[in-house]
Amino acid sequence: MKKIVLLMAFMALSVSCSDDITGLNADTKSPTTTKSEYLFTNAQKSLVDQMVSTSVNRNVFRLFAQQWTETTYPDESQYNITTRVIPDNHFTIFYRDVLRDLKEAKTLLNAEVAFSTEQTAILNNKKAIVDILTAYSYSVLVDTFGNVPYSEALDIEGHPLPKYDDAQTIYKDLISRLTADSGLLTAGAASFGSADLIYGGNAAKWKKFANSLRLRLAVNMHDVDAAYASAQISAAVAGGLISSNADNTNLVYLALQPNANPLYADLVVSGRNDFVPANTLVNKMNTLTDPRRAKYFDLKTGATAYSGGIYGASNNFAAFSHISSTIADPKFPGTLFDYSEVEFLLAEAAARGVAVGTATAHYNAAITASMKNWGVADADIAIYLAQPNVVYDAANWKKSIGEQAWLGLYNRGFEAWTSYRRLDYPVLLAPATTYDNLTTVPVRYSYPSREQTLNATNVTAAATAIGGDKLTTKIFWDKF
Repeated sequence: MKKIVLLMAFMALSVSCSDDITGLNADTKSPTTTKSEYLFTNAQKSLVDQMVSTSVNRNVFRLFAQQWTETTYPDESQYNITTRVIPDNHFTIFYRDVLRDLKEAKTLLNAEVAFSTEQTAILNNKKAIVDILTAYSYSVLVDTFGNVPYSEALDIEGHPLPKYDDAQTIYKDLISRLTADSGLLTAGAASFGSADLIYGGNAAKWKKFANSLRLRLAVNMHDVDAAYASAQISAAVAGGLISSNADNTNLVYLALQPNANPLYADLVVSGRNDFVPANTLVNKMNTLTDPRRAKYFDLKTGATAYSGGIYGASNNFAAFSHISSTIADPKFPGTLFDYSEVEFLLAEAAARGVAVGTATAHYNAAITASMKNWGVADADIAIYLAQPNVVYDAANWKKSIGEQAWLGLYNRGFEAWTSYRRLDYPVLLAPATTYDNLTTVPVRYSYPSREQTLNATNVTAAATAIGGDKLTTKIFWDKF
């Protein structure tokens, strides 16, 4: 027995002496490698969270679109976006949390080897989907700031201080990428599966989203280059667009944080009452007896009519209608694109002379899609469409489409703000008190203060190229 014990001890000693103890330095809880699926999922959620959020530290697009206004602290409604460094946070989230993860996911996918036709189709689908979200992200950055880092972006070693590329050049490259991505997708093949929080790996729906985004960019560009934009609109339509609310680019949140809709955190969990619907929006909807009011707003206690807080003023939360409990639900989906927006874009394209059908048909389809998405009954939709103030006016199509798109893009502040900037409708006025005495509604974000400090040469060049780093400097496509 003693011999056996000694032999076992000797063997244990031999094994322990031969072990490579450098493994003890490995932090098993902080992996150095990951999968493309994990990066893709994280990028998706970070992206939708940023577009959905109403935190005044991150996203004030609903305020710029005058769909919501503030109560106690109206700074952002008065266009102060520097105290809370809002441009910095928006810029950082997109480049660091979204685009960087998408780039790393693409790098991992490029390193994969497919051994069959089926595997090749799946791999190509994944690459295309990553690139579609990348294109979407850059389009938001361009539409927010103008010229932004693109060709040298995300290359920390090669270009730690990236140049700012021309916005129109970026746009055209994004359209080319979306065209290639749409062609690369195989509808019947798998992709990211459950790691895709938006479409569950459905390549056919990603193809529709890619073409719909291509449509949006082309419509934005029409006042700048009508021939090019018209050709791209027609090609996007031919490729297949989002064609029903079932195709909406929605991320459905979960019931509990941190995976609940950020609005739930901002409006409910925070315990704060910082926002109310703006009188600009509520008054317009009251005039039209819009049936979506009951979906958009909750009546204040004891009230029988909807009322909005004075835009840009300090408002008493209890005195006005409130953001609806529907929107404040933790599982309420975050939307990047929907059928209603597609139809409004097609209505605008038709009004501009592009052969995509009639403006009236698309206009009515857009309003109907919005109403149905919010659960409005068919009978109420018909009554609404028949109103003289709603019926499409070909002689003043920008007003018809602009006002109804603004109403239909409720709770999608960035898209509503973009539609307003492009069409100049509805007519929105700056509040009486504004930051830096601004007399008009902002049409862009100023460049991040951090970039102005660390990448000053390139920021200065970009500001000069676009006509000045001001909130009133128009994005290249905003010609009128």
